Amino acid sequence: MSEYLNIENIVCGYGKEFNLREVSFSIRQGALAGIIGPNGSGKTTLFKGISGYLPLKSGSIFLNNKNLGKLKLNEKAKRVAVVSQFPDNAAISVEDYVLMGRLPYREQFQFFEPRKDIELADKYMRLTGIHKHRRKQISQLSGGEKQLAALAQALTQEPELLLLDEPTSHLDITHQVQVLNLIQRLNREMNLTVLMIIHDLNLAAEYCHYLIMMKDGALHTKGSPAEVLNYEIIEQVYDTVVVTQNNPLSGKPAVFLVSEDILNDIKARYGEIKR
Repeated sequence: MSEYLNIENIVCGYGKEFNLREVSFSIRQGALAGIIGPNGSGKTTLFKGISGYLPLKSGSIFLNNKNLGKLKLNEKAKRVAVVSQFPDNAAISVEDYVLMGRLPYREQFQFFEPRKDIELADKYMRLTGIHKHRRKQISQLSGGEKQLAALAQALTQEPELLLLDEPTSHLDITHQVQVLNLIQRLNREMNLTVLMIIHDLNLAAEYCHYLIMMKDGALHTKGSPAEVLNYEIIEQVYDTVVVTQNNPLSGKPAVFLVSEDILNDIKARYGEIKR
C-alpha cells in the first residue's frame, strides 16, 4: 500500500473564531481511519475542510496525487463520497435517493437513468441491506436504515474515498455494530479508503487501522489504535481519568471510564492515584 490521501498543512475554519492550525497527515490506500477528539477539538472542521464544505485558507489535499481543490465539482464527486451525520429526510423513495449517487456521471439533458446506474443502485442497496425498503420514502425509515441508505447512495458514486461524519451517532449498539461491520467489510473487500469521525473510543479502537486525534484545532497524536489510545494520551486530550486494557479477543485497546465516586473512594483509601 502507498500513501493515498495526503493532507498538507491545511488551515480552515470560521473567521477569527476557530481555525485549524496547519494539520498534516497521510492515509494509505485501503485504510480505515478515524478522526477522534473531544467536543470543540476541530474534528468537524477538519472533516468539512477535507470534504470541501469549508474552503481552505491554506494548505492542500491530494488524493492519489490529484489536488482535490483544483478539481471540478463533478470530477471530485466521482472520487470522494460524503455521508453526513444526519442523512436527508427527503420525501422520495429509497431507490431514487440511492440513484442520486449517479448524478456526477449524468450527461447534460439526460432525463432517464441508464441501465448501469440502475444496476449499481440495486447492487449497493442489496449490499447494505436496504433493498427491501427501496419502495419506501426516506422519511419512513429509522435512523439506522437512513444511515444504510446514505451509505448505499455514497457507494453508488463509486468513490475512491468515503468520508463519514459520525456514522454511529444516535444509533443503539445493535445498529452501531451493523453499520461499522458493513463499513469494515466494504473497506476490506473493495479496498475502499475510509475516513470517519467517530466519538466512541472503543469503537474507534476496534474498527480503525489508523487514528487522528485532535485537540484545540491541532493534530495532537496520530498512529495505530495501540499507539494513540493509551491512558496518558487520552487523559492529556480529554482531561478525564481512564483505564486502558486490551480486548482479550481482538487485542485492540479498550477504554474504561472511572466515575467521580470511585475516584474519591480511591483517594480516600490510598491518597492520589498512582499508575
